[in-house]
Amino acid sequence: MILTGPEIDTAVADGRLRITPFDPKQTNPNSYNVRLGATLLTYATEVVDAHHANPTRTIRIDTDGYVLQPGELYLGHTVEEVGSDLFVPLLFGRSSVGRLGLFVEITAPIGDIGFHGQWTLMLSPIRPLRVYAGMKIGQIMFFVATGDVEPYRGKYQGSAGPQPSRYWRDAATAQAGAS
Repeated sequence: MILTGPEIDTAVADGRLRITPFDPKQTNPNSYNVRLGATLLTYATEVVDAHHANPTRTIRIDTDGYVLQPGELYLGHTVEEVGSDLFVPLLFGRSSVGRLGLFVEITAPIGDIGFHGQWTLMLSPIRPLRVYAGMKIGQIMFFVATGDVEPYRGKYQGSAGPQPSRYWRDAATAQAGAS
């Protein structure tokens, strides 16, 4: 089951769902709009290596916005910290943003029960596009889970700002286990 807008508002009010800052005007019929934070990351090398930490470059979005370029992956973040120990969150780009040619969170929309923090957004424009800090960039839907819950305790817990891939930690663990 998916939470309706009124149930999202109720779940925030009674603590089953945390959205900070919360604005009921961002609640939709069955989702909650999240906004783009002021910091972007891009990878600083031409080749990104999945088995190693990769250097990044930080970009601040000022009041004039920032023009995203095609062929570049930008890591952004939500203004809102979102999390729940009961509901499964799914984040998608808003259709209005998609109609501007910006793909948001295409490969990893599902969040884990028990994750609390700002969401890192994977932003891929198909043409140059000016974006602004605070613009509504995505929407999160919340689903009711059935069965026993094992809360998330992973490497991105408590994220603040955009987080680069930490896949290399998984690779190091797999290599250590193979030894």
